[in-house]
Amino acid sequence: MELTVTSSALACFKKEWGFDEGEHIRVFVRYVSGGESPFAFGISRDTPQEAALTTTAGKLTFFVERKDLWFLDGSSLVLDCRGEDIVFHVI
Repeated sequence: MELTVTSSALACFKKEWGFDEGEHIRVFVRYVSGGESPFAFGISRDTPQEAALTTTAGKLTFFVERKDLWFLDGSSLVLDCRGEDIVFHVI
């Protein structure tokens, strides 16, 4: 299991989302609907409590808390950018 941030995602986090060096960015699981895929990833500025996956890219720290690992089911997560949107790839 691994957390990866692409260079285009890093640029998007800094330019479009306004994150600054030294900040911590939490990737979390959230409920979005009762449909076929009721859960999705979200992003927020946060301080790690029980970080299970962590990576540093361009002086930003990205992390996933232990309580959200169930959604990855042993897979890795890649954060990428398409236009101004962050895209999550579970591989």
